[in-house]
Amino acid sequence: MSSEPVERRLTAILAADVAGYSRLIGADEEGTLAQLKAFRKTLVDPTIAKYRGRIVKTTGDGMLVEFASAVDAARCAVEVQRDMASENTEIPRAKRIEFRIGIHLGDIIIDDNDIFGDGVNIAARLESIAVPGGISISRAVHDQVRDRIDVCFDNKGEIALKNIARPVQVFAVSDAKESKTTVLPESKPALALPDKPSIAVLPFSNMSGDPEQDYFADGMVEDIITALSHLKALFVIARNSSFTYKGRAVDVKQVGRELGVRYVLEGSVRKAANRVRITGQLVDTATGAHLWAERFDGGLSDIFDLQDQVTESVVGAIAPAVEKAEIERAKRQPTESLDAYALYLRGLARLYQFNRLANDEALHLFNRAIELDSDFASAYGRAAYCYVYAKANGYFTNTPNEIAKMTRFAQRAVELGKDDAIALATSGYALMYVACDLWEGATLIDRALALNSNLAEAWSNGGWAKNWLGEPEAAIERFARAMRLSPVDPTAGRMRSGTAYAHFLLGHYDEAASWAAKALQDNPELQPALRQAAASHAMAGRADQAHKAMARLRQLNPTLRISNLKDVLGPYQHAEDFARYADGLRRAGLPD
Repeated sequence: MSSEPVERRLTAILAADVAGYSRLIGADEEGTLAQLKAFRKTLVDPTIAKYRGRIVKTTGDGMLVEFASAVDAARCAVEVQRDMASENTEIPRAKRIEFRIGIHLGDIIIDDNDIFGDGVNIAARLESIAVPGGISISRAVHDQVRDRIDVCFDNKGEIALKNIARPVQVFAVSDAKESKTTVLPESKPALALPDKPSIAVLPFSNMSGDPEQDYFADGMVEDIITALSHLKALFVIARNSSFTYKGRAVDVKQVGRELGVRYVLEGSVRKAANRVRITGQLVDTATGAHLWAERFDGGLSDIFDLQDQVTESVVGAIAPAVEKAEIERAKRQPTESLDAYALYLRGLARLYQFNRLANDEALHLFNRAIELDSDFASAYGRAAYCYVYAKANGYFTNTPNEIAKMTRFAQRAVELGKDDAIALATSGYALMYVACDLWEGATLIDRALALNSNLAEAWSNGGWAKNWLGEPEAAIERFARAMRLSPVDPTAGRMRSGTAYAHFLLGHYDEAASWAAKALQDNPELQPALRQAAASHAMAGRADQAHKAMARLRQLNPTLRISNLKDVLGPYQHAEDFARYADGLRRAGLPD
């Protein structure tokens, strides 16, 4: 044993890294490095200096910083995340640099200006479980800062962090009071409640201590939402809107106002070895009162039964008159293979990241799930939908071989999932949009809506079907229904651009341009919305605005021409609809 004295001190350790760094580098290496360097120089490093922090070391995408004060560390983290959110406002979601930050107050060892010890390790683990743009802190930090900084804290409970001997009580920091990009609840009118019991199921906390298990917790919630949405007596908010609250400290009353629901289901999932624990709390958003709180324990092989128990508890509390037979119909075991199910959940997690690399990985994971269970209807349907994303974003090869692959996935999903609304809605849309089988696809989507009138995705897909069938008034109604079921959907631009196109078909060019502008607020690079903006402004005689939208569109898709326009558009029942749209784009500057 060495007799040399060891220098120790109590310090606040801040660990930070860039979420999704490998994906960002893979998509644009030079651009990502330049953007990160600029953020470090102009924003991050000056803020650390302002709060008297010392950068101990940096990695390609992260850093370790020590502070003499936990309050200084927390204030620095909040300011960095707030300013990063502001900087990212105009940057497309897929290209944003977002930090995850963890802070711990603990004893460290100093050696040659570097720091070591459990305090450093805990800060690093806290960073790894923070959401992109978020901050996770330990109980030790929380006790020092809770009355000294004006933020909200969400108690995540004790979490077993990887390679840390004892569980650590974790708090997520929410900067809602100071964020420059937050819309305060009073500035948004509350949505009217539906005429039947309405509920949103918020993302469950992953209590496993392993951020890689997020996909599992998210999958549980998705299945519970799906089961509830099959009950016609309920109004159920879509998954995409519910998941905008992931990682945030939420006020259920505010959620009720923003989503227009009476009830919120919160909970957590802990998966350890072959055991699963699901906890749930049902809250009345009008009063904040808990209607019930329960814990459901079982083996991994019981996972579908546990989900059904949660569903039945919710229904029993808010809509006890629902017939038992209807509840039984809402139950389904999607696969006998738990390995296939795990791959499917991983695929969903990637699919919802909405970028090219993640979409390709999702297709690979769905394929692997199908290899393990050749009767897994939902996996076939989601695989077919990956081709939709590829075509919509301009990188689908559109060869007969690729179309045939997609068609096989879609047809197999329909064969196996005759009563599976998601399989029918996704496959129907894929057959319409990719294979140009308009009538078959529209019929399948109508079947999905008959099975599940709460499925926002099906209403949105059905809106596009009505556009292509030349029924724009019906399309507008369907998009409106989709947006009510998913009022804060990250992909709302797709619904808004569909509404824009319906108004274009009706000759309402001002309304079309207005809806296209709303779609572009969500995603400035959404090509369908840019096409609608360009064509609508051109037909309304606003040449400058039309040319501006077209210039941006051609930056994103320089090979687009009138001659290959049909490669990115869906099928048309009426040739004159396509001709008028092409004329609008030609006037806006799209070459032949």
